[in-house]
Amino acid sequence: MTTLLLVEDNELNRNMLSRRLERMTYTVLLAVNGEEGVDQAHKHQPDLILMDINMPVMDGWEALTLLKEHADTKEIPIIALTAHTATSDRDKADKIGFNAFAAKPIDFKALVETIEGLIYERHNP
Repeated sequence: MTTLLLVEDNELNRNMLSRRLERMTYTVLLAVNGEEGVDQAHKHQPDLILMDINMPVMDGWEALTLLKEHADTKEIPIIALTAHTATSDRDKADKIGFNAFAAKPIDFKALVETIEGLIYERHNP
């Protein structure tokens, strides 16, 4: 079974998205900030991470940087989740290493297609 780590500080978004993903038969681990997300990623080695950008304690930019610096997490695909949809945000996300970018409100069908594509690429290089 595919394991996803959802790092999202907004409880409503976290609950809605995790329930929908679990109905798709994904196992979903949860974290409420970037620091917790980094810890969960190291501990559980998920197949993919969905990372909010603007969070307390540690934002998604910093969490991504830490994950990409460690051998045990650097190959995990990470999708940026954000309400900031400016071209500069997308460019920054690409530049620092996010594998994909999903704007809020989330287009769930497109998100699942992105998840499945990234997981396929990871397991079939």
